[in-house]
Amino acid sequence: MNESRKEARHEGRGEGRGGEGRGERRHEVRGEGSRPEVRGEGSRPERRHEVRGEPQNAETNEALEELLLFIREARGFDFTGYKRSTLGRRIHKRMSDVGIDSYQDYQDLLEASAEEFSALFNTILINVTSFFRDPEAWTFLQHEVVPELIADLTPDQEIRVWSAGCSSGEEAYSLAIMFAEALGIEECLRRVKIYATDVDEEALREARSGLYPTKALEPLSTELRDKYFEPNGAQLSFRADLRRRVIFGRHDITRDAPISRLDLLICRNTLMYFNVEAQTQIVDRFHFALRQGGFLFLGKAEMLLNDAERFEVADMRQRVFRRRTGEAGLPYQPAPLKVRSSSGLELHSVARTRQLRDLVLDAGPIPWVAIDGDGAVVVINSQARTQFGLSAGDVGRPFQDLEISYRPVELRSLIDQATHERRTLRVNRVERRVGEEVQYLDILIQPLSGPNGLHVATTISFTDVTVATQLRAEVKRVREDLETAYEELQSTNEELETTNEELQSSIEELETTNEELQSTNEELETTNEELQSGNEELETMNDEMRIRTEELDEARAFLEAVLTSIAAGVVVLDSKLRVKSWNRGAVDLWGLRSDEVVDKDFFDLDFGLPTEELRPLVQECLQSRQRTGPMPVHALSRIGRPITCDIFCSPFDGHNGGVVLMMEESRMPSTD
Repeated sequence: MNESRKEARHEGRGEGRGGEGRGERRHEVRGEGSRPEVRGEGSRPERRHEVRGEPQNAETNEALEELLLFIREARGFDFTGYKRSTLGRRIHKRMSDVGIDSYQDYQDLLEASAEEFSALFNTILINVTSFFRDPEAWTFLQHEVVPELIADLTPDQEIRVWSAGCSSGEEAYSLAIMFAEALGIEECLRRVKIYATDVDEEALREARSGLYPTKALEPLSTELRDKYFEPNGAQLSFRADLRRRVIFGRHDITRDAPISRLDLLICRNTLMYFNVEAQTQIVDRFHFALRQGGFLFLGKAEMLLNDAERFEVADMRQRVFRRRTGEAGLPYQPAPLKVRSSSGLELHSVARTRQLRDLVLDAGPIPWVAIDGDGAVVVINSQARTQFGLSAGDVGRPFQDLEISYRPVELRSLIDQATHERRTLRVNRVERRVGEEVQYLDILIQPLSGPNGLHVATTISFTDVTVATQLRAEVKRVREDLETAYEELQSTNEELETTNEELQSSIEELETTNEELQSTNEELETTNEELQSGNEELETMNDEMRIRTEELDEARAFLEAVLTSIAAGVVVLDSKLRVKSWNRGAVDLWGLRSDEVVDKDFFDLDFGLPTEELRPLVQECLQSRQRTGPMPVHALSRIGRPITCDIFCSPFDGHNGGVVLMMEESRMPSTD
């Protein structure tokens, strides 16, 4: 069977983003921040770090770190835990697509264009997924892991599964199908709960729909496809009852609290794209999330070689591990909230009522503007002038000519609506950026009518609700953190309950290990003695070999002396009639040195002896293995003097057979 996972692109569209399916875009984030403010031309120093090719120096590395920090602060996506080589390649690819050479210029583009963030994330993160991807691994999970997991639980216990990085949902639905096949659909509906998380809201929307084209279901057999999917227009939808057992949600595996008390956790080909520190944090969270004996299913490129104390290997080939013991803490501390306050203006008594009224209106605690029936500005109070950059000179100008008429929100259409409907309109929590800060305003648009009931003016007031909005968001976040902390505390209590048992087990294991080490030490001492004995034997053999060598040298010297002392020429031929020995008598007789004839065919040699006349003699000796000769042969000595040479041929038993030729000048007078 298969999975889906979100992973950072290595070089093109590699392993997918979630569970080995969508690729390891596996840095899930809580949510995207608000759009960053566009900076002007002079907003930052002119620093340009060239990044042609991949980053290779300290300057470009610093610029890359600044860009990653900006992305985290502006959009909430924290890529600082990813390996820099992969990030550098992917970000540089996007920079090349838009024709930018430096990280600083590209950060300026991100500040000016919110759409570029989406393009950048799609370049760094990629979706690749399918049902039951890598069938061999899923077959092992189905036939080995799931039966053991079910056997460890009672029939009433819930089976909790987490697909971290579910992407578009194929892995989560594959899990649902696998458990439904193992338990039966009714039992699966009653007991199994599958949590599927990812950072990509777009992918989660697709996963929640449960709709897939026919091509996406090709890995499934026809039987499974008909059993678990129903036609829905041009696509097929996952069956509704099992769909309710799969819970989709956003989650960041490096920052958010893990789901606890899990029986099975699947996160494939994710860790390889994080640096060592981030990998350690993620593994700690996975260990915290799994119950004792729970299974962790990783990708082919990942191993837990350094976590043998906390995870035992269920199958290294398929990367399935089982939780032993251990602890993992996930502390979270909410950032403090800064609250701002405003002050009012003391009023001074004046003599004239009209002047007092004007002063009261001008010193109002909230900004407001009054517009007459013709759309001209008639009143701008002090707070409005201060906060929106207006002046007394703007009184009498058409309201539509002022920036406040369309920023931070379009007011002209709202004024027309309030005038036409003769009712007060309120726009709540309008966002307005002031430098690096965000201000939230409640805007009240109130039409004013004269004694005759006709519209005469409109007042627009702006109430600063930044503090209330921030407090509301803070309360919501704190409530979520409290819920998360409560779940973590509950999981921690369960972990602590098992700690004593684990420590006792560890003590017993240490005692066993001590005994094993003692036994090993004894074995090593025995081995050392055996090696010492073997060394002595080798020294004895070495002495014997040296004696044998000396004896062989003496024998060789003796034989060479014998051959040298023979006055007659002695030639030894092997079975192929090549010269193997040529003594000094042969050198004196024929004038050829030993190094000129050794290993050469005797009958190819050209010297004073007619060798072809000797061939019958030699062949007879080789066949009969009897001594032949003497055979007188007329020859020329080394000085060219005619001589008669007696040739004797004897069989030679060494070197796989051969013959020994003895050649001696005849001393008998010639008959010629």
